[in-house]
Amino acid sequence: MAEASWDDLQLFHVVAEAGGLSGAAERTGISAPTIGRRMLALERTLGRSLFVRSQRGYQLAHDGQELFRRVTAMREVASGIAVWHADAFALPFVSIATDCWLSPLIADNLESLRSRDDPFRICCSSEGESADLTFRAADVVVLSKRPESGNVAVLPSVEMAYAVYRPKAAAGQALPWISIGTAAAREPRDRYVFENFEGGIMTWTEDRHLLPRLVLSGVGRAVLPVWVGDGLTELEREGEVIAELTHPLFIVAHDDDRHRREVRLTIERLAALLKNNAARLAGKAGSDGAGIQ
Repeated sequence: MAEASWDDLQLFHVVAEAGGLSGAAERTGISAPTIGRRMLALERTLGRSLFVRSQRGYQLAHDGQELFRRVTAMREVASGIAVWHADAFALPFVSIATDCWLSPLIADNLESLRSRDDPFRICCSSEGESADLTFRAADVVVLSKRPESGNVAVLPSVEMAYAVYRPKAAAGQALPWISIGTAAAREPRDRYVFENFEGGIMTWTEDRHLLPRLVLSGVGRAVLPVWVGDGLTELEREGEVIAELTHPLFIVAHDDDRHRREVRLTIERLAALLKNNAARLAGKAGSDGAGIQ
């Protein structure tokens, strides 16, 4: 069974309001004969007589009045959808996914990724390592490993380093270890403490964001990214950068999306942001507690 098209229903509404073909032609720019043929075809599709045709014009028949009421309601809904779309989704957006350690860097430097005049929006996520580009979970992802498959474009970036941190107030004290829980430990940096110092762990968490807070509270020492640990003036490094945990960063985008202007700009600016902070991310800058710029 054929369905009436929305275009024909809207044209019917114009004819009903105008009271005839001539008035509808003036409003739409469609010729009167063409409108007349489309109204006949609409009546055949619906199996109902919509108009009483006379020299005075097109008057609505009973079924035409009912259809007019229904189409009016449909137009109001469609208008509401258009307003909703215009208000909230008029601009395209770029979603950026990083791991939880890099997400503060993105948040602190968002204006370097999108200026106030850029015609797009940005969505930030800390699910970088688990973001699936195959299903467009994000437009741009920063990963610690180069993807081995998938229709993706990969831009090698800088290195990220880690070290053990302890509270300065506990200098000289033998502190227990704080670790990421085994259920949440997906990367070597997460597993380092329980793989090497399991017997000394007195506190653990499944939430990486809590690690710096737990160290600051004085309950122990933990492995942190150097840019995070060095930025907390109450903490100090215990030993050198742990070379085996240092890893590269890769900026990855789906190959179909990377040519979109807003995605391309975001990739370029993200690459510049990471490069500008390469020394701090790699633990090669001075430990003066200054934040990333």
